[in-house]
Amino acid sequence: MMDQPITVKVDTEYLSQESEPENKRFVFAYQITIQNQGEAVAQLLGRHWIVTDANETKKIYRGMGVVGKQPLIGAGQSYQYSSGIVLDTPIGTMHGHYTMLDQQGQSFDVPIKPFLLSTPNTVN
Repeated sequence: MMDQPITVKVDTEYLSQESEPENKRFVFAYQITIQNQGEAVAQLLGRHWIVTDANETKKIYRGMGVVGKQPLIGAGQSYQYSSGIVLDTPIGTMHGHYTMLDQQGQSFDVPIKPFLLSTPNTVN
C-alpha cells in the first residue's frame, strides 16, 4: 500500500454564547481542512472520533462521511467542513481517523492527531 499523502488540519473555537458552564455544558466548534497532496482522487467514506474530557470520560463517534457528505477530494485539492462538540468539562481532546477510498477501491485510514479543546485561559 503506498503512503497516502492526505493531511488534516484542525482549528478550534470555544463558543461561549452557546455554552452553559453552570450546567457543565461547554460547546466547541472545529473546522477541519483535509488536503490531498497526492496525484489521485480520494473519497472520504467515514469518520472515527475519540473524545476525552477532563474527567477522562471517553466518547466514541463513528459514522459515514462528515456533515452528511462523502466528498471526493481531487489531487492537489482540499475539503473543508465545520462541526461541533459539547463537553461536560472546560477542557478535553479529540483524535481519531478518517476512512478514505483510493481510485483502486482500496480503503485506508488517515490519522487525526489529538487536538485540544479548551475554554479561554484554561491552558497557558
